[in-house]
Amino acid sequence: MKRVWALQDAKNRFSEVVDRAIAEGPQTITRRGKETAVVVSIGEFKRLTTPKGSLVGFLRKSPLVGADLDVGRSADYGRDVEL
Repeated sequence: MKRVWALQDAKNRFSEVVDRAIAEGPQTITRRGKETAVVVSIGEFKRLTTPKGSLVGFLRKSPLVGADLDVGRSADYGRDVEL
């Protein structure tokens, strides 16, 4: 169940670190007591780095698609400001 490894231990037992990343989840590597890296399975890596979709796709799936919304911008310039 070890999930945090000192760098030297991780180097010496790298195969075990990888096996545990696959079976148990992310494994944290520390250097001088400070968290510096994480080993994850390829499945977890792909899940984290795969784009979830575009803004356009999100908007197209909106329940407001086809609704008659007034999204025009006001021609008012606002207030005068002295700088």
